[in-house]
Amino acid sequence: MSKDRKFGLGRGLGALLSDSPDMSRERNQTNTNGNSSVTDNPSAALGAISHVKVNQVAVNPFQPRFEFDETALKELSESIQLQGLIQPITVRQTGHNSYQLISGERRLRASKLAGITEIPAYIRTADDQQMLEMALIENIQRENLNAIEVALSFQRMIDECEINPEELGDRVSKNRSTVTNYLRLLKLPPTIQAAIRDNRISMGHARALINVANLEAQLFIFQEILDKDLSVRKVEEMVRQMKNGITKPEGKDKKADGISFQYQKVQDDLSSKFATKIKMKVQAGGKGSIEIPFLSDDDLSRILELLDW
Repeated sequence: MSKDRKFGLGRGLGALLSDSPDMSRERNQTNTNGNSSVTDNPSAALGAISHVKVNQVAVNPFQPRFEFDETALKELSESIQLQGLIQPITVRQTGHNSYQLISGERRLRASKLAGITEIPAYIRTADDQQMLEMALIENIQRENLNAIEVALSFQRMIDECEINPEELGDRVSKNRSTVTNYLRLLKLPPTIQAAIRDNRISMGHARALINVANLEAQLFIFQEILDKDLSVRKVEEMVRQMKNGITKPEGKDKKADGISFQYQKVQDDLSSKFATKIKMKVQAGGKGSIEIPFLSDDDLSRILELLDW
């Protein structure tokens, strides 16, 4: 993508939602396939608030949020039943009486749950890149995305919009170090990423774990956080001590494990593959067992997929 393609980006959500002159001309024309232009729907006034039927609105494929709190959705739906939808959703028109959501998926879901058939909407024009950026910026500004969702969204913008972390920071009003800290979360093993996503450990815990290069040590400290409810400060201290050789995670002492170097290597490789702390027990004659711990149903599903179950 050439650097001079601005798309009105970096000027806030309002600029992203504005109709460009080219798009204004396009919406008054019929496309080359002979399909109706967006102006075929007289009620859908571009740039203004109109009412659209909820069953005509498709979800945003670029939505960075993966999970929605069912209790919060129910509370919002009850409010909508009583007061109506106060804040309009934002959509782009994709055809005659068909739309695609740009922002407001919680409001759309809650409206459907409330049995509302028609809701107010801003109708805008946007290409796929603008859709992606608008969805991300709107969610970051108005929703509490979990840290992994933010990190994945940042990475997607970097990959698909071909921008660097500094440019990304400008567009989402974050400094470069904040963007970098989020992106580094994606280097953690899936087990730890899932714990961040599920709010079982905090961003502070995760930032400390990122500084541990050895996977086994990383997983050991992670398990200690869960088992002992360690504070961020305590985890940072453990990481410093480990780097200075003051402490070692369980399983690093080969004699304590009672297995040979060769089996220890297998155990370490399996721990790396499954992103969890594998334990091997080996008896005389070569008999033994392998223990694969999991932290949740989702974690078990992940491990079973790796086993091609």
